[in-house]
Amino acid sequence: MDPRSATDSIGRRIRALNERVTSLQAQGLYFYNQPVQEILPGMKVRVNGRVMGMYASYSYLGLIGHPRINEAARKAIERFGTGTNGVRTLAGTLTIHAELEETIAHFKHAEAAITFSSGYATNLTVVSTLVGRGDYVFSDKLNHASIVDGCLMSGAEFRRFRHNDMKHLETLLQNAPPDAAKLVIADAVFSMDGDIIDLPKMVELCRKYNAWLMIDEAHSVGVLGKTGRGIEEHFGLGNAIDIKMGTLSKTIPSVGGYVAGRKELITYLRHASRAYIFSAALPPAQAAAANEAFKVILDEPWRIERLNQNTQQFIHGLKSLGLDTMQTQTAIVPVLCGEDEKAFAMTRECQLNDVFVLPVVSPAVPEGLSRLRATVTAIHEPQEIERAIEAIGQAARRVGIL
Repeated sequence: MDPRSATDSIGRRIRALNERVTSLQAQGLYFYNQPVQEILPGMKVRVNGRVMGMYASYSYLGLIGHPRINEAARKAIERFGTGTNGVRTLAGTLTIHAELEETIAHFKHAEAAITFSSGYATNLTVVSTLVGRGDYVFSDKLNHASIVDGCLMSGAEFRRFRHNDMKHLETLLQNAPPDAAKLVIADAVFSMDGDIIDLPKMVELCRKYNAWLMIDEAHSVGVLGKTGRGIEEHFGLGNAIDIKMGTLSKTIPSVGGYVAGRKELITYLRHASRAYIFSAALPPAQAAAANEAFKVILDEPWRIERLNQNTQQFIHGLKSLGLDTMQTQTAIVPVLCGEDEKAFAMTRECQLNDVFVLPVVSPAVPEGLSRLRATVTAIHEPQEIERAIEAIGQAARRVGIL
């Protein structure tokens, strides 16, 4: 043991967390970072030698392994190799990067787009690049950690409004100096709850109080809207969001993040964002895969229809058993367990029954609101969803939730 750990606060924090992990492992209740040995057809995975139905995936449209996307990645490697020559501003930009950004801009009905190395880095750099000391940033209480960190790093006056509470947001906007720069930020679909932000009212307030609007569409692209274009299409609002942020690692089976918006905004970010200027470009295969994935979404609209059908089946089935799925309206379906220990126990029982779900516990969610964070996709078969519902119900009965 490091002798410092017994005396300083850093060491105590490290020791406390390690003790918690060790305790959970000893009880057979630690399920994080499990290596997936193989991804199989039909939304199944092999983990620890067992084939399980995957209900923890962000691949909402089931595009991982799509032949068109795989082929695009292979061709990119043949043409460009596996890496780039450096950062985008200098020698790292390839034609495939420009093609991807044009595709994103078209998909999001924007003038231009810019890509970053991860979704987390995207939120961190965009918020901290656009606002600073003397400015005001307003963030939904349940926004993703990357948004919160971007707000804190910016140095702007940070105001958090109650979850999806537009009256509270308006009060905060009213109290800000009229001449201050203002940025309002929210997730489109909340990653732990599955509910949808009240975008129409938020747009109205931003226009009323002269605030910029940024929406994180990590979990709404491919999920919301008739063609999967996201929350603006879902509400029929047209081009209402100033800063359209999204990821390339969920519905889009690649890696990275992006922002789409007006050309002036994108040009500014290319020349002012430290995460863009000082980070290496996306690998060619990943850029090509993402580029093709956006096209597949538009070419295969049946996936969005199937996702909606499967989502309704999953939510209604769990509710019919008496389980609390909170306020979800999307493919993210929380199953409220309450205490951390029950969430861990529920996970164990589900995985023993070959349903791969994972727990979300404090401090990621408030104490007493621990849950299974289950997801459903477009390629789950109805009979498999019924089996998962049954397994989750059995687990709930075994641990005393039902």
